[in-house]
Amino acid sequence: MVKSIFLLVLCCVTTLTGIAKEDKSFEGKASFYAKKFNGKRTSSGERYKNNALTAAHRSLPFGTLLEVTNKANGKKTVVRVNDRGPHRKKIALDLSYAAAKKIGIVRSGVGYVRVRVVDRQAIDSSLVASNEGMQ
Repeated sequence: MVKSIFLLVLCCVTTLTGIAKEDKSFEGKASFYAKKFNGKRTSSGERYKNNALTAAHRSLPFGTLLEVTNKANGKKTVVRVNDRGPHRKKIALDLSYAAAKKIGIVRSGVGYVRVRVVDRQAIDSSLVASNEGMQ
């Protein structure tokens, strides 16, 4: 009996680990936080910073790293999920002002993006270097 329970638990853990490691990506519209939110608390409890490379997503865990690519110009950045939102149905992701500026959507206010969940080790070294200078 104990052996059966152990095998069942082992199978469940192995399955869940495999699901977590799948390459998750999606496309949609991204907008950005207004500057007036600078210093306000996010859902994760940390304060929003205009110059940090962060994002809000409805369901991804806090701390998830996302590579965001502007489909119109190919510009990319890596952001960390630290808030819940966006609260508008047609928007898939809210970016910090710095992230929006980096991928070129500040002028238009919204942009069509490709978003990919990335592992810290899988991030392109040039993106990591440029992101660390902005936080």
